[in-house]
Amino acid sequence: MSDVVVVGGGVIGLMSAWQLAEAGLSVTLVERGRCAREASWAGGGIVSPLYPWRYSAPVSALSALSEEVYPGLCDELRETTGVDPQFSRHGLLYLAVEDADAARRWARCQAKPLEDIDADAIRRMEPALADTHWVRQGLGGLWMPTLGSLRNPRLGRALRARLERHPGVELREGCEVTGFKVVAGQIQGVDTAAGGLTASRVLVCGGAWSGALLKHLGVGMAVAPVKGQMMVLRPAPGTPRPLSRVVLADGRYLIPRRDGRILVGSTLEHQGFDKRTTSEARVSLYRSAVRLLPALARASIEHHWAGLRPGSPGGIPFIGEVPGCRGLHVNAGHFRNGLVLAPAAARLGVELMLGRTPCVDPAPYRIQCEEPAGPVSTPGSTSVSGLAQSTAGNWC
Repeated sequence: MSDVVVVGGGVIGLMSAWQLAEAGLSVTLVERGRCAREASWAGGGIVSPLYPWRYSAPVSALSALSEEVYPGLCDELRETTGVDPQFSRHGLLYLAVEDADAARRWARCQAKPLEDIDADAIRRMEPALADTHWVRQGLGGLWMPTLGSLRNPRLGRALRARLERHPGVELREGCEVTGFKVVAGQIQGVDTAAGGLTASRVLVCGGAWSGALLKHLGVGMAVAPVKGQMMVLRPAPGTPRPLSRVVLADGRYLIPRRDGRILVGSTLEHQGFDKRTTSEARVSLYRSAVRLLPALARASIEHHWAGLRPGSPGGIPFIGEVPGCRGLHVNAGHFRNGLVLAPAAARLGVELMLGRTPCVDPAPYRIQCEEPAGPVSTPGSTSVSGLAQSTAGNWC
C-alpha cells in the first residue's frame, strides 16, 4: 500500500511523484510502457509556448512559473543523476509574425524582453538565414533572447533516474492500469494487469490517454490525442554549423542541437491514437525546413517520428480532484505545452492534493462533472461522469 498511486510516467507524472515523495508521502508510479517515452520524449524541448501571446492567462501563469524553475532544475538533475538535460538559452527568432502588435503588448504586460529586429540584424545574427525569402525581401521579425530549450529524452531519463534513487518512490513500468477501485465515493486504489494497488489517493497523469482511463469511472473529460510529427536533420558533411538559435515562422520551427543536428517540427493532426509517421508529413516538414533555412537542402533526414499530445479546450490543462470521487486527482490536457508547464503544473497538482496554498488560482483548471452517465463497474462504488471544462482569461 502506498499513500499515492501516480498513473502515467510522462514528465508531469514523474515531476508529480518526485514532489509528492519530497513531501514525505510514499508513491507508486505506474506506467504501461517505459517512463517518459510518449509525448514527453517526442517534443522539441522549447521551454515556452511557441507564440506565448496567443495563449490565455491560465496557460501563461503556469508557463511563467516553470520558466523560472527549469535552469535550476536541470542543474540539480545533472548533478544528482549524471544525466544532463542540456538546458540552454538559445533565444528564439520569430519570422513572419502577423500579430506582432499583440506580441509587443504581451511583452510589455509581462515585462518580457521582446525586440524588433530588421533584416540586416538577422543576417548578422544568423548568416545562414540571409537566403531565407523573408530576409531576402527585407522583412524583419521579433527576437526573444531569454527563451530556453532542452533535450526532452534527456530530461525524461534524468527524472526517471532521480526517482529510482528516491526511497519514497516505487516505479512500476510495463504495468497497465485497467480500472479504479472506488468505494462510497472514495478512491481506494487501481487495478492493473499485474494485480491491484491500494492507495487513498490516485493521481492520473496519463497524457493523451487520460480521458480513456477515466472512462473506467464513467468520467467524461475533454482530453483527446493530437498527433505531432517531427524530424531531425543532419547537415551535409563538412558544412559549418548552420544555426545557433531557435527559428520560428508560419508555425514551423528549427531547433539547433549541440551536436550540429537540426530538429524541425511539427504537424498538428487529429488521427486518434494513430502514431504512425506519414510520407506527406515527411515531405511537408522537409520543405518547411528548407524554406526556413535553404542551407538544409543538402541535409539528410536522420530520424522521423510522431507523438500524441493531450489536446484540451484552449490548451488549458485539467488539474485537481474529480468531483464526486474523493482522492482521485487529475493533471492532464496540457496539449502542446506539457514540457513547458510541467514544473508548475506538477506543483499546483501536489498543492491541491495536500491541501496547501496553491501557487496560482486553481479555478481555471478545475474539473466540472455533469450528471452521471452510467454505473461504475467496480463493486460498491459510485459513478462519476461529466465533461471537464475550463475557462480562459485575458492578460491585460
